Amino acid sequence: MLAEWREFYGLLGTAAAALVALLFVAVSISTSVLTPDPDSRGNTSTYMSPVVFHYANVLFLSLIALIPTQTWESFGVVIGAASAGSVIYSIVIAVRVHRNPISDLPDRLCYGIIPMLCYASGLVVAPLVLEEKPAGLNILAGAALLLLVINIRNAWDLMISLARRVNRSL
Repeated sequence: MLAEWREFYGLLGTAAAALVALLFVAVSISTSVLTPDPDSRGNTSTYMSPVVFHYANVLFLSLIALIPTQTWESFGVVIGAASAGSVIYSIVIAVRVHRNPISDLPDRLCYGIIPMLCYASGLVVAPLVLEEKPAGLNILAGAALLLLVINIRNAWDLMISLARRVNRSL
């Protein structure tokens, strides 16, 4: 079913795994800015955790897509379940970002709205895959790619923010 998509999902998963690893390295180098004060903890769960979550989600999708014995039914069920949980998580994050006084329109779009729409597309894709319609695979690939690109932007935004905090503390 997904034989034609093997390279795509292989590259997508590799990119997500590499980027989350780089994010862990960057954060571990700048651990001094992740202080125990409540504002820092809140911003970490609002901005850092979703980036890790989205990279992990792209990696999960890629690994699921690469299972050799995958069927239309099993893939559709997994996509539906993962998308439902991810939409709920994304709604929580979108609300947090919207309520955060330091967030601006790009943050609200890239941390909140766009990831939520990417995951919501999975709820559209799941029934298409269950009906064995290849269009669902195209929509899913587009949503996964958009999520990866938006997350690259978010990771860059986080690193710039961490660099500013480090410079202020020196």
